[in-house]
Amino acid sequence: MNIIQETERLRLREMNHEDVMQLLTIFSDPVAMKYYPSTKSKSETKEWIEWTLENYRKFNLGLWVVEDLETGIFLGQCGIVPQKVNKKIEMEVGYLFKRETWGNGYATEAASACCEYANEQLGITRLISIIDPANEPSVRVAKRIGMTYEQQMEKWGKLVDIYCYS
Repeated sequence: MNIIQETERLRLREMNHEDVMQLLTIFSDPVAMKYYPSTKSKSETKEWIEWTLENYRKFNLGLWVVEDLETGIFLGQCGIVPQKVNKKIEMEVGYLFKRETWGNGYATEAASACCEYANEQLGITRLISIIDPANEPSVRVAKRIGMTYEQQMEKWGKLVDIYCYS
């Protein structure tokens, strides 16, 4: 198990093929996936893992599995992924957690750890989050980790807000 970062309550580790069913608990939940284009099937979840593993190889970063530090229970995913914004590649902090874990501060804690890791381990000083304007909980996480609203743009066929941390 390749551990990326640990916080007071969380472990962030590299994703692997054995994480399919755990990720599917989020990807198959229409409430958790409300601001994504659609839910994902098992085969689409496998493709997601392959995309993530490719990001590890190409960029030395990606989405990581977030687990409870004490119990090892799967909570969600959080990490840093390259995204094209205004014709240039930016590094995005992304987070997505199982619905039953919402409201415990896990997304804020994990996203904050990702920002710290990006800055201290990778030398990345500018990070963004791409957020659906209606996704208020996600906006609150971005603000709690020190991001501020930068602009609105069209991406994935809809208007999204770009929050920035630098």
